[in-house]
Amino acid sequence: MIFLFNIYLVLLFVLVKLRIIRFNLFWKISPAIWLLVLLVGLFIPMGWGAPSGPALVIRQSVQIVPDVAGEVIDVPVQPNTPLKANDVLFRIDPTPFKAQVDALAAQLKFAELRLGQMTQLAQRDAGRGFDVQQRESEVDQLRAQLTSAQWNLDKTVVRAPADGFVTNVALRRGARVSTLALAPAMAFVDTSETVLGAEIDQINARYIRAGQAVEVTFKFLPGQVFTGKVQAVLQAISTGQASPSGTAVTPKEVQAAPFVVRFTLDDPAIAGRLPAGSTGQAAIFTDHVQAAHIIRRVILRQTALLNYILPF
Repeated sequence: MIFLFNIYLVLLFVLVKLRIIRFNLFWKISPAIWLLVLLVGLFIPMGWGAPSGPALVIRQSVQIVPDVAGEVIDVPVQPNTPLKANDVLFRIDPTPFKAQVDALAAQLKFAELRLGQMTQLAQRDAGRGFDVQQRESEVDQLRAQLTSAQWNLDKTVVRAPADGFVTNVALRRGARVSTLALAPAMAFVDTSETVLGAEIDQINARYIRAGQAVEVTFKFLPGQVFTGKVQAVLQAISTGQASPSGTAVTPKEVQAAPFVVRFTLDDPAIAGRLPAGSTGQAAIFTDHVQAAHIIRRVILRQTALLNYILPF
């Protein structure tokens, strides 16, 4: 707005100096009229047709809680090092779980032997059918117990649930881990999917639809503008969520909190480069007030250049 206003002042000054127009009362107040036209006719509607707001990069974090408890014997993972799905995070002492598997395997082997003997006796009419059924039941139970014990043994090796990395690794060999959800062993950051969102004021969000064009610039990559597409407008924010309660409604101050618009970048590699927590400015170009789109693009590129010097 300042740029267009100054252009008008320079043009008016030149026209007056060249005596092309007479500097009467109308031309004296014309800058105020021009400022009002810019404000009401272009810059306020620009918020509807090309809304803009702060952008944020989010990655999902998984709390690593082992399925079995025990003593940690190995932590091969390094913090902030890229991992693939199923890479080993840490190992729990398998000795008691291996002993349980071996014991059940021995019991199952003996039970299968007895089942075979009972089956032969029944076939020769020298045994009861009930004894055969009883032995079959014992074999089935032991097989189920062995499957469960083998599962516990396999879970002594804790693996990465997806592509990503662990951060702030405090787990060490000799520590004891539990299966309590309130005591996770480490935090795993999932990098298989990057979530990008922008906060748009409610007054400017009514024309936003999925598939519309997005441009965004990040503090982490100053001077650059990236393109993308609107994925969805989240249909709920915390201020509109009602939690189950046994009390009556508690009045509170109602505020017009911004809505969150989720979007994707056209180049997935750029999204992969951005650390979680990267902030920036995003602009969404709707099907309304398209004359203001070019101004929003200019403003966004000014913001991208200012990112070189503005830390906040």
